[in-house]
Amino acid sequence: MDRAGHPDRRALLAGGLGLATAALAGCSSTSAAPSATTAPPEAQPTTPGAAFARLMDGNERWVSGDLQHPDRDPNRRQFVAQEQKPFGSILSCIDSRVPPELLFDTGLGDLYVMRTGGEAIGPVVTGSVEYGPMTSGTPLIVVLGHQRCGAVAAAYKSLRDDKPLPGNLQAIVKALQPAYEQAVRDGGADPVETMARAQVELTAADLRSNDDLAPLVKKGALAVVGAYYSLDTGKVEVLAGAPS
Repeated sequence: MDRAGHPDRRALLAGGLGLATAALAGCSSTSAAPSATTAPPEAQPTTPGAAFARLMDGNERWVSGDLQHPDRDPNRRQFVAQEQKPFGSILSCIDSRVPPELLFDTGLGDLYVMRTGGEAIGPVVTGSVEYGPMTSGTPLIVVLGHQRCGAVAAAYKSLRDDKPLPGNLQAIVKALQPAYEQAVRDGGADPVETMARAQVELTAADLRSNDDLAPLVKKGALAVVGAYYSLDTGKVEVLAGAPS
């Protein structure tokens, strides 16, 4: 104490430093404590019906905005680093507005994704789609077309006007010609939309019946679904092949 009976300044400083040191020690011990055990990831669906339900549940969340963003953290990255076993294979368009992982609210390691203009398909693409079902038992393939597809519109105009597109874009036109021919037969108020849906249905049917995938479909180990995505609503509409 000083002569006036007040606490000595040096004593106050010493006491304050002591309290600060204790507080820092407490913070350090708290931060060093082990974190809670991370919950194991949800098991991947192993049947076509379960895989399809998982995808459609995710799309419902996308439409409503009630997203879970599952399996998108470092723990998931480490979990799938050595091995993957996706529950679905998606063949969709290259359109920037149609990212399958987002519109189905899925995460890392959940899907094989192939993207081509207008879901155009050829031997390499077909092999890529077959990879999951034939090597790791992936039980679901979805061919996903979409509203206002630029690739389909360009191919439609090219075929209608008999004006080839430049470069390798013409390969897309050639791949989409069967869908164009079906759209011409079917008619409709919007022939481009008719063609886009026809492309989905024809591609899904071809995959469903090809020599390598047909046996898996026949025994119920694989479903090949044709679906259509609305840019306006975010909803995925099933056109054909939904598993029962």
